[in-house]
Amino acid sequence: MLAQNYLMVQEYLIYGFGWLSFGLVHSLLARENVKTRLKPAFGAYYRLAYNIFAVLHIGAVYMVGLFIFEGVIDFMRPSWLWWCQGVAHGLGWIIMFWALREYDLGRLGGLSQIREHFKGIMAHDEEPLHFKGFHKWVRHPLYSAGFLILWGRINNEFDVMTAICGSLYLWIGSRFEERHLIRLYGDHYATYKSRVPAFIPFKGQVDFKEPKI
Repeated sequence: MLAQNYLMVQEYLIYGFGWLSFGLVHSLLARENVKTRLKPAFGAYYRLAYNIFAVLHIGAVYMVGLFIFEGVIDFMRPSWLWWCQGVAHGLGWIIMFWALREYDLGRLGGLSQIREHFKGIMAHDEEPLHFKGFHKWVRHPLYSAGFLILWGRINNEFDVMTAICGSLYLWIGSRFEERHLIRLYGDHYATYKSRVPAFIPFKGQVDFKEPKI
């Protein structure tokens, strides 16, 4: 029994460290001083390379988790809980795809920077601030959707660990992102932050004007 518990702790630690490696590397590559050093090598392809590496990294972590937790038994749940989780999971995907409509997906993915480069335009990664749509309710609608997706699909120990690690990554990532936004937009974003919740729309809809910059 003791050996089994020790093995279980090892599995949790290995998978947790995998998520930690993703969070650290992802955050490191997003830092301005690192971008400044790497961008000369990648040029307009930096954002695309950054996204591809992030997908490969998190995919590798997830595959390691699947291997470690192979054969894990699903939880026994009452039918009402199963339905509630299904609704939360589905709602998360609906919010995710709907909120993505408010972003410049080409710039988010890195393709717009490449097109601008070939047109002789100075490529940049930053999007303007968003205050419409879901951003009237929460500051990070994509992260809110992520929480619903993660916690709505819990079936076993692997899913629980994934939800915990993924949620920690989203929460910590949002803190770093907001520091960057305050440095970029100053008091305007700070005021928006003070009025609109981060993930849960407990204040209702808040109208906020576009910054005059």
